[in-house]
Amino acid sequence: MLRQLRPALEPVSQVIKESEQSERRPVVSAIIPCIDEEAAIGWVVTAVLGQNVSEVIVVDGVSRDRTVERAEAAGARVIVEPRRGYGRAIQAGIAAVRDNADILVFLDGDGSDPAEFIPDLVSPIIAGQADFVLGSRVRGPREPGSLAPQQVIAAHVGRLLLRFVYGANFTDLSPFRAIRRDALIRLDMKEETFGWNLEMLMRVAAARVPMLEIAVGQRRRIGGVSKVSGNLIAGIKAAWSISATFVRLAFELRDHGKRS
Repeated sequence: MLRQLRPALEPVSQVIKESEQSERRPVVSAIIPCIDEEAAIGWVVTAVLGQNVSEVIVVDGVSRDRTVERAEAAGARVIVEPRRGYGRAIQAGIAAVRDNADILVFLDGDGSDPAEFIPDLVSPIIAGQADFVLGSRVRGPREPGSLAPQQVIAAHVGRLLLRFVYGANFTDLSPFRAIRRDALIRLDMKEETFGWNLEMLMRVAAARVPMLEIAVGQRRRIGGVSKVSGNLIAGIKAAWSISATFVRLAFELRDHGKRS
């Protein structure tokens, strides 16, 4: 049993109920990309559904274990994406959400992103205070060993680059985030690899999307080894993808700004 990293907030359903911003209750969809996470995924799906989100979509990268079986048993709708690439998995999940989805929440399937912070991510959007909310692991409570040193360094470097180029004050590149669906569509995301999270932050900053960053907790993963931070070769490939994304997109957005 994992410990709570924060006192439980009202679930999303209660936040929606108390909102006076719309006559229609916003539909919140959670997207969880994963591969070979049988030890964690059932618990993660159950925890997310415990926040009363409208649907949970698990995007499976052709797992060789019982990830799909356990995700479905916990109540998720599973989409299989055979093409490798974090961005591809995310885009497959986005394409699969309900037609009437208003807010999309993204988190990992290894148990490291505590579902009890979902109301923190969603409520500013429902209240009209932001269109995009990023969860910062760096600012929040963390279990010892939950963030590898290279993840902390990457967050610091990313923060400096985003501040230097766009004046944005993000402190993390965390995958745990929420965004209005219509705002995400306007971003015209393209990245297919591990650079997807960074691309979103860059496009959000360049487009001046109303945004907030909040502190969220971070747990140690439930079983197994991280596909990135726990593997040197994969970590190098991910770092390369992220670096290439920043350089490519910085020039693309600069040229677009000149033409606008």
